[in-house]
Amino acid sequence: MEKILYLECSSGISGDMTVGALLDLGASRERLEQGLKSLKVDGYHLHFGRTKKCGIDAFDFDVHLEEGAEHGHEHEHEDDHSPEHDHSHEHGHGPESDHAHDHDHPHDHPHDHPHDPHGHPHVHRNLHDIYEIIDRLDDREEVKALARKMFEIVAEAESKAHGLPIEEVHFHEVGAVDSIVDIVSTAILLDDLGIKNVIVSPLAEGRGCVRCQHGVMPVPVPATANIAAAHGLELHFTDNEGEMVTPTGAAIAAAIGSGEELPAHYTIEKIGIGAGNKDFKQANILRAMILCPKEEKPDTLWKLETNIDDCTGEALGYTMEKLMEAGALDAYYTAIQMKKNRPAYELSVVCRESEREALEEIIFLHTTTIGIRRYPLSRTVLDRRPVTVETDWGRAEAKICGRNGRKFIYPEYESVRELCENSGLSFQEAYACIQRAAEKGEKN
Repeated sequence: MEKILYLECSSGISGDMTVGALLDLGASRERLEQGLKSLKVDGYHLHFGRTKKCGIDAFDFDVHLEEGAEHGHEHEHEDDHSPEHDHSHEHGHGPESDHAHDHDHPHDHPHDHPHDPHGHPHVHRNLHDIYEIIDRLDDREEVKALARKMFEIVAEAESKAHGLPIEEVHFHEVGAVDSIVDIVSTAILLDDLGIKNVIVSPLAEGRGCVRCQHGVMPVPVPATANIAAAHGLELHFTDNEGEMVTPTGAAIAAAIGSGEELPAHYTIEKIGIGAGNKDFKQANILRAMILCPKEEKPDTLWKLETNIDDCTGEALGYTMEKLMEAGALDAYYTAIQMKKNRPAYELSVVCRESEREALEEIIFLHTTTIGIRRYPLSRTVLDRRPVTVETDWGRAEAKICGRNGRKFIYPEYESVRELCENSGLSFQEAYACIQRAAEKGEKN
């Protein structure tokens, strides 16, 4: 079965935490550095090291902006449309950072460092400008496409936050050098690991406010909240003060997460831990794990059987009702011919081990049988979940079932019956009506 990369975001997620976790998993630092050099962007150097968070050893990656780089002049551009705030994970080292490290200056090339007429670095980059930088990346097209996707997710969120067309959004927070590096690095390292299926846990978020260029913003900040809303990211709030999910981190989660749940059974092949820079009461880390799913054990059931030739039809009907109420998965009678040429019925019941004894007691209590056979039974079942849909004649119930990427919609009988009574539709028409409503709901 295909391996899974699982990001456990119990302390939120940011760009530098993600890069650190992927490097700690064994993704190539050399490929990362070569790729960043090919962008021809300057104004920073990279930090690679180790640190401890609540005693847990973690990879400490950071982008250190050099004097005169973009962040140093952001306050001078009043018309910038993207919020600036101090990302809790992205800058500086907390008091626990007893870390070994080295720094890399990947800039032996012509630089992309445009200036305005007053000699200040020009920080106004729109999405097209970001794409031009990504296009210079000397790596696979799939890597570039993922980086573009992440920036587009943030641009859409900023567009909504500021009420501007996406082409008019200018970046200084996500378009700054550190976020370009974080997003491109994430795309490179994910590709280097070669794992396509990524599952992202619910994102832990702090509370309170952070100070931005445009004033004080609530947590989650508008861009992060818009990304979570647009892409169905699950957030849960903690009692930590401040931001734990940055816009860059939210964009990464939205771009790479499959939305699937973890398999029921798996082994852990490798663990990588990326450090955040703030210190919370819990370890401020992003844990990345390579999981190897295991085949689930078959759903072992029991089949109970007994032959009955001296019991009334009323008793048999009542027994069937009690068996279904008590948790039988299925129960049915089969007409048979017994010894002495007596017509009879074979009662068959499918059940779980947990209900077996109770169901046997019902059979002995309400029928005339004196013995029950049982056999272990295995089965293959479709994934299933109930849904409620709206039709022109009211609500209806259905089951959505699936296997190997295919979906099947099965309306519930009572809903089909009620729809027929209320609408005058035929059974087939009512059945199809509920199916169409369920299909529409799935697409939305």
